[in-house]
Amino acid sequence: MIEVTLYSRANCDLCKEAESLLQELQNKIQHNLTIVDIDRDPVMVEMYEKRIPVVEVGPYHLDAPFNHQQLLVTLGAANDRLTTTGVDKDAIQLLISRSFETMTTADKISLWITKHYMLLFNLFILFYVGLPFLAPVLVKAGATVSASLIYRGYSLMCHQLAFRSWFLFGEQAIYPRQAAGLNGILSYEKATGIRTDDLIAAHNFIGNDELGYKVALCERDIAIYGGIFLFGLIFSLTGRRFPLLPWWAWIFIGVAPIGADGGSQLISQLPIGFINHIIPYRESTPLLRTLTGGLFGIMTAWFAYPLVEFSMRDTQIMLAGKFSKVMERKPVIHS
Repeated sequence: MIEVTLYSRANCDLCKEAESLLQELQNKIQHNLTIVDIDRDPVMVEMYEKRIPVVEVGPYHLDAPFNHQQLLVTLGAANDRLTTTGVDKDAIQLLISRSFETMTTADKISLWITKHYMLLFNLFILFYVGLPFLAPVLVKAGATVSASLIYRGYSLMCHQLAFRSWFLFGEQAIYPRQAAGLNGILSYEKATGIRTDDLIAAHNFIGNDELGYKVALCERDIAIYGGIFLFGLIFSLTGRRFPLLPWWAWIFIGVAPIGADGGSQLISQLPIGFINHIIPYRESTPLLRTLTGGLFGIMTAWFAYPLVEFSMRDTQIMLAGKFSKVMERKPVIHS
């Protein structure tokens, strides 16, 4: 026997007419009828409000308006499909019935995730970008062992060069290389006395009481993940209804600026003699790293999150439909 679901709502004349037609067709094609009130779930309302009544029979769907003949053809096609599969019909029916009798724990968790995934994303990004700021706080408080765990953990994802990092509790928030050309700011070389080309020392230097202590993520990474968090927050507060970002906008606004800034800096500093004749030696500034990193983070999140939302909403609609069937299942069976 086939399973038929009628998506309906109160005070809907077409819905009552569809229910009557389905009951009349019991004499020709027996079926289990489940009536789902879409007003029980906002997702169902959004999905079906302008289409009800909607009849779902296996892979077949009928949106209003439809007539007796269309319903008969649809039910007949679903019944024929069940008959010609070559598998025991009773076994198939048993599996279908059981699948809609209960919501499993996995179903409930999945449904919760589809509704609250942005909360999880935002909390994770906030934790990831916030934890590096705890490292200098811990050093200042004397908890150097705990701070070193954070520095070591983030060193797997970031170069942590002192001249490209933020500092807390010191004379300045930044100590850029002299090559960055920032007047009025104490340079990394003068502040630390470390050679500018000693990258290992720049990585290992976490600061002191006078200069302050560096954050465990570099300026650009802070901006990238900060941008992702900022967009995620806006995306959530606006109901996750941002339009899809074209790929070319992500490339030209998000990728190109950070690629140009970081790429030109990297190439210009390669230890190859002729390079400086082609690209003059340059060191990016904290402002440029923050701007390009922030743009990349925002545009990447804008490119990705609406795509994730489409996928989540499809899953949410499927699970919400199953949940509604479980809650409102009213089988009507005629022998």
